[in-house]
Amino acid sequence: MPMSYRIGLVGKPSVGKSTFFNAATMNDVPEGAYPFTTIDPTVGEAYVRVDCAAPEFDESCTPNVGVCREGTRFVPVKLVDVAGLVPGAHEGRGLGNQFLTDLNETDVLIHVVDFSGKTDIEGEATEGHDPREDIDFLEEELDAWYLDVLEKGLEKFETRYHGADAAIERELAEQMSAFGIDKDRMKQVILAEGLELDPETWDDADKADLAREIRKRTKPMVVAANKMDTPEAQANWEEITSDPDYDHLSFVPASAHAEKALKNADDAGVVDYTPGESDFEVVGDVSGDQEAGLDQIGEFVAEYEGTGVQGALEAAVFDVLGCIAVFPGSANGSKDEKGVFRDCFILPGGSTTEDFAFHIHSDIGEGLLHGTDCRSNRQVGTDHELSHRDVIELVSTKQAAP
Repeated sequence: MPMSYRIGLVGKPSVGKSTFFNAATMNDVPEGAYPFTTIDPTVGEAYVRVDCAAPEFDESCTPNVGVCREGTRFVPVKLVDVAGLVPGAHEGRGLGNQFLTDLNETDVLIHVVDFSGKTDIEGEATEGHDPREDIDFLEEELDAWYLDVLEKGLEKFETRYHGADAAIERELAEQMSAFGIDKDRMKQVILAEGLELDPETWDDADKADLAREIRKRTKPMVVAANKMDTPEAQANWEEITSDPDYDHLSFVPASAHAEKALKNADDAGVVDYTPGESDFEVVGDVSGDQEAGLDQIGEFVAEYEGTGVQGALEAAVFDVLGCIAVFPGSANGSKDEKGVFRDCFILPGGSTTEDFAFHIHSDIGEGLLHGTDCRSNRQVGTDHELSHRDVIELVSTKQAAP
């Protein structure tokens, strides 16, 4: 089974991170339908939405993993609750080292920030705290960590014998390989920063800028602007999201509390709510207080097009990572006894027919002849670049072992 993407959830205490995690991973999926069960309470199952392709083919799908609700497919991703965000994490303070290790096993981050300014930098209750301090704090912690690793690579480079094939990008890529960067990408970043491929010409500011740029590219981030159902947060939103210093971040207005309340009410049969939707229907008996609470949530989701929990997950996977969803299909309409449109895979943007085949199984990849685009019934080559929501049949001399 191919690995699924891992989204790291970070944030200081009391900002609503646990509520966000619980709301995102509280899923109405039958037991046994999980592609990965885990005993680790810090890793949960969340979903991203994809418009199901089955209705276009007059089919109803039978998902292998996840679930399909009224033409919306919920495709699993892993959500990792990364604990231990404390000042000085990169120096090993608190759970610092564990925090950085856990963080490094994720593909993209969602930073939950209390936009109402009612929790200070330590997570204690306050008034008028600037949420930018929280955003800066996490980025500075990560940059310091990246810089430490970068400097170790530079030291190694300096002490080595420099033969004709000595290349700074190779040494740094090796030192920083845990961040998923190779020498070609490293060279690209160095040159994009306007630096020479000779570290002797770099000063401290150059090194810090380079570390930050590598971090921005290898640990992209979505800011979940939480508690946006408060006037204080709404006032902060305007100012912060229009600040050019934060152009590299994606912001999603959110109320984790609203998502959790709606999911609880849906479970109790009080409302009919599909996660991510901008409305819901009250279908059960509610008290006056409950009705007032649901009215408030209704106004919020209508204005912000949802609670922002699904929005943040999807921004992380599709906007920031640039992933695409691809369905394996059957061009001749034949189906196996288990049904059609059982799978929907999340792949990196730019993936080809061949990448898709290897993602499913190395045997299929090795024997791949070509693909067929099931919408147009046209043959596509192994190097054909796939698009979001493509339905592709893979024609291979080998079938995957059952």
